[in-house]
Order: sequence, then structure tokens, then C-alpha cells
Amino acid sequence: MSVKIGNHIDLGEFPLLLAPMEDVSDPPFRFVCKQNGVDMMYTEFISSEGLIRAAAKSRQKLDIFEYERPIGIQIFGSDIDTMREATVIASQVGPDLIDINYGCPVKNVACRGAGASLLQDIDKMTAMTKAVVEATHLPVTVKTRLGWDDNTKNVYEVAERLQDVGIQALSIHGRTRSQLYKGQADWHLIREVKRNPRIRIPIFGNGDVDSVEKAAAWRMEYEVDGIMIGRASIGYPWIFREIKHFFRTGEYLSGPTIAERIAVCRTHLEKSVAWKGEKTGIFEMRRHYANYFKGIPHFKEYRMKLVSLNDIADIHAVLDEINELFEPEVA
Repeated sequence: MSVKIGNHIDLGEFPLLLAPMEDVSDPPFRFVCKQNGVDMMYTEFISSEGLIRAAAKSRQKLDIFEYERPIGIQIFGSDIDTMREATVIASQVGPDLIDINYGCPVKNVACRGAGASLLQDIDKMTAMTKAVVEATHLPVTVKTRLGWDDNTKNVYEVAERLQDVGIQALSIHGRTRSQLYKGQADWHLIREVKRNPRIRIPIFGNGDVDSVEKAAAWRMEYEVDGIMIGRASIGYPWIFREIKHFFRTGEYLSGPTIAERIAVCRTHLEKSVAWKGEKTGIFEMRRHYANYFKGIPHFKEYRMKLVSLNDIADIHAVLDEINELFEPEVA
């Protein structure tokens, strides 16, 4: 059975979603994930205050492209009126949905009363969500965590109350805010939410899915409607196609060759330069090289070269060198 968000977004059977990640899930990264079969993506999270002030960084994060659809714009904030206004601004650029971040654990978000800190005030979270739902014609979804800490795992109540004010899907990260990204994600509560007879909306699980085996096992064990993948896709967008291939055929797809890694790395670089301009595009790409070539022996010296270069032709020349050096060994 197809998983649907609202009346118009059909994600097919058991979709894979790309988690919104600050400084990672920008348009160049989303492009290579889309090429590898991801079903739905989100922008990096965008500050509602930044949108209203028309801050350049926040506005640039609103950039979405036709080939990315379906795509959601994710916003966060601590003030209900500001979130309402930001929803109107975000809706004008024509995403497929608006997503609210009630999950970000980092201090400068959570300690300012936004992100996961709303898990400490469900009344305010509900009122804010209602305001966002009423401010847009688009479906509204939410990403959150199990609770603030081990003593306040309240996502079961959160799911009911947010559904009651009109959200169309809920993604749950299997950690509390106090865990940040440490320890293991616990999906048992996610399953409880899914099994709640009152819940009618899709429930997506998130946290620690970093292999085909986990995706297949947790799909069955935790009964979610789909899986959201974040950190495991950084430098490895192939995870989406590998999981999908396994779901379709029951067989493992072999991992990317060095040539494929290089090809996707080049595409990512080209898209980065096209989107941000040469100087910034090259600079922002530097954080991705190590991830694309993880596990390759003696890669460190090449990474040092790649992160020091400022000219596209020079970067391509180093990638050519890597290709010639390593590809025959792998074959």
C-alpha cells in the first residue's frame, strides 16, 4: 500500500527519506541522493527569525528545484507568531510541504527555546503547530525525538496532539534530546506510536539506520511506514539505492566502485559550484571528500591535496589521479 502525505504526495510503498541536516542537505547533496533513489527530501533547517529578517543565509536555504520533488522546507523557531510568518514566506516558494523541526538538540537551537526544547512544553508545541497548519495550504509534517530526557519520553502524547491539530506525517528520531547523537537509538517507542489505534498519519523512523540489514530488519520489527536516513548518507548516497534494491529483490547490490565514487564526487562538486559560485562551492565541498573515499587506503594525502585546492581543474586532476591509482586494484 502506498504511503501518502495529505492528498497529493504519494511516496509509494515504504519510502526512504533524506533527513534534513544542517550544512549537509543542501541542493548539491540532495541532487546526488535523488540520483540514488531517495523518495523524499527536506531543506536544511531554516530559522524562522532569519526568514522574517530576510537574512541571506536563511533565504538561500529556500532554494528548491523541480527535480527534487517531493521536497519539504523545514523551519524552526521559538515564537509562534514568527513561525506563522515564516510559514507564509516558505510556502510562497512552492515546496510540497512544510516541516517543523522539534528535534534539533544542539545548544544554540534548543537552548533558545526552539527545536527539541519544545518537547518540554507540549501545550506551546501544539499551539505553534496549529498556527503553522493554519498559515499554509500545504501539508505540514513534524520531525521530533522521543522526549527531552529519559524521564520525559512523551512522544506518544505529542503524536496524538499534533495529529489533532492537523499534521500529516511524523518523523521520530529514536533518541531523547539529552542523548544528542550518543548511545543507541531506541525504536520501541516509535513502534508504540505507530501501534496507537488513534494514529492515522504516516510514522517514519529515524536514527542509526546505516545498513541494508538494519533497514530490512527494522522495517519489519518496528512497523514504521518508512525510514528517514541522515548521517549514513553523508558521502554514501548509494545507501538509498542499496536498500531499495534489497527490498525489491532480496539481494545485495555491490557497493560503488572507485570510479563511481569519483563520478558522484565530481557531480556534487559541479552542483556545488553551480549553486554557490566557484569560491564558496569549492570551499563547501571540502567537508565531503573524506566521506566519499572512506576506507580507501592512503587516502589522507589526497584529501590534504583536495582541501587545499582552489581551482576546479586542479581538483579534477587529483580525482583523475585517484581513479588511476585505485581502480585497477578494486577490479
